[in-house]
Amino acid sequence: MQPEIDLFGLPIKTFGLMFALAFLAGGAVLHRRLLERGMPGDWAYESIFAALAGGLIGARLIWIVENLDQVNGDFFGSIFTGSGLVWYGGAAGGALFVIIWARWRGCLEATTFDLAAVPLAVGYAIGRIGCQLAGDGDYGKAWDGPWAMGYPDGTVPTAPGETVHPTPIYETLVMGLIAWLLWNLRDRVRPGVLFALWLLLAGLERFLVELVRRNDIAALGLTLPQLQSLAMIIGALIWLAVVFRRHGSVTLPAQSGMIRADG
Repeated sequence: MQPEIDLFGLPIKTFGLMFALAFLAGGAVLHRRLLERGMPGDWAYESIFAALAGGLIGARLIWIVENLDQVNGDFFGSIFTGSGLVWYGGAAGGALFVIIWARWRGCLEATTFDLAAVPLAVGYAIGRIGCQLAGDGDYGKAWDGPWAMGYPDGTVPTAPGETVHPTPIYETLVMGLIAWLLWNLRDRVRPGVLFALWLLLAGLERFLVELVRRNDIAALGLTLPQLQSLAMIIGALIWLAVVFRRHGSVTLPAQSGMIRADG
């Protein structure tokens, strides 16, 4: 755990460093995929910038809405403070800005959503490394198992001597595996299916990790992230069912798979 590093006398927050790395890695993956599909590689960084801008705005606005009592009458001033982000607000804001960008570029179709699937998984996996390094409170419930960890020096420290589930590590490993799986399926499924699979697998991952996370129950015995995850899972299943009903399968015929430059 290392919330901050010193680079030639300049303090660098490791969470911010991993946040930036997540976007760069997502952009690199998207760049390669765009080239594979015969599209301009530079579009990767346009869309990543759109996602970054929309994500930051969405994450901050939702935090303000959920914490109006802390705004203290200064709504616009609160927008530009350096703390308070909500992940699903970031996801919604980022998605909206990317959709606007894709519409502007004239490429808003099912395959556009598919392009985002692997970068989203890669970015999330790297982002959770930032959570682990910062000890920002995204860890799990108290536990004394063989790989339990304490975060006494984290941004949100655990109690002295307390060990917990290192859930950021769980999420990095699982989302990394999901990214690898989706990358290998990218030319084997029908348009729109790859993104639906990301919704399904990311929703399952977050729903299950919440079983050992420190979050309050919101409704129906579930935490707010679990309710959001259920919405993702249900949406993905409906999406996959529609594709299956239209085509009889969610996979492409073998001869329809695109031949990539790497063979």
